[in-house]
Amino acid sequence: MSKRDYYEVLGVDKSATEREIKKAYKRLAMKYHPDRTQGDKAMEEKFKEVQEAHEMLTDSQKRAAYDQYGHAGVDPNRGGGGHGHGGDFGDIFGDVFGDIFGGGRGGGGRQSRARSGSDLQYNLEMSLEEAVKGKTVEIRVPTLASCDTCDGSGAKKGSSAKTCHTCHGQGQVQMRQGFFAVQQTCPTCSGKGKIISDPCNVCHGQGRVEKTKTLSVKVPAGVDTGDRIRSTGGGEAGENGAPSGDLYVQIHVRDHSIFTRDGNNLYCEVPLSFTKAALGGEIEVPTLEGKVKLKVTPETQTGKMFRLRNKGVKSVRSGSVGDLICKVVIETPVNLSKRQKELLDELESSMGTGKDVAKNRPKESGFFDGVKKFFDDLTN
Repeated sequence: MSKRDYYEVLGVDKSATEREIKKAYKRLAMKYHPDRTQGDKAMEEKFKEVQEAHEMLTDSQKRAAYDQYGHAGVDPNRGGGGHGHGGDFGDIFGDVFGDIFGGGRGGGGRQSRARSGSDLQYNLEMSLEEAVKGKTVEIRVPTLASCDTCDGSGAKKGSSAKTCHTCHGQGQVQMRQGFFAVQQTCPTCSGKGKIISDPCNVCHGQGRVEKTKTLSVKVPAGVDTGDRIRSTGGGEAGENGAPSGDLYVQIHVRDHSIFTRDGNNLYCEVPLSFTKAALGGEIEVPTLEGKVKLKVTPETQTGKMFRLRNKGVKSVRSGSVGDLICKVVIETPVNLSKRQKELLDELESSMGTGKDVAKNRPKESGFFDGVKKFFDDLTN
């Protein structure tokens, strides 16, 4: 008899994600599990069919072969990936319900595991120059470290922890309620599976002590506010010899007195005399690497942007370099002498009045022409 399509068996589309496939499998496995169907052979066959479909579609290689060649692609007699579904129903039951109730079906429950240490976060404040160029910094982090006196065991030197007599080292005890088996943390050993009768006099049986660790962290060039650097194993020590957690260094770049950063580009405002703006010429502008010359075109207006290529920040991810964008702000002179004021009056007079203004100050002329039209429209 030909086999049904695996996707049809689980009731999912061919584009279904692994998570959707597992969800469908759990639902059907609960429905057809022999513990619920009371020896119904037809339901048992359906359960095996569901199990086989789940095994094939959650294995990326087998799924690819099945999608391309169908059942022939995963037939062990044709050199495919192969499968078997003669496993213990109890194991499958544990897979289905383990995530919900914390343990499998049967007598002992899940073996207790030592807990890994907690992750830590350290907020690192840097200047813009430091963030752009990168640097190695030393930081001091308060944390829980493995006790040197007892090597993290929690037991006094020369003694050792004993297996818990309540959970027999499992760390969990099981309660049955009809069809379901619910697991709970062992109240005697608090889930550790062992009891320390003669604790270490330094860590008092915890296996960990409070310490301040000094760590060297390499900050790559180009980081920005919000970036995180992960130091594997730099967090708290784990319990009972379990791995340490990780340390996450959170970057915060201080505001700069000259530059503003946006992605890989830098922005700055450059004051410009109205004489230089009118006549044009060269000015010096700052970059993170020193001063450079910027050519200002004649008749430059305030707010104009000048772009200096590759004078920004090198991306920490792609390696591309941003630009420096200089916004010129024309500065009105102050504290003028009598002679300077006379010269400005002469300049103003030389520009004429009326229609002559439009030649030298087109924006001003256009603005007042628009104002006049606005009021004329109101009165008509």
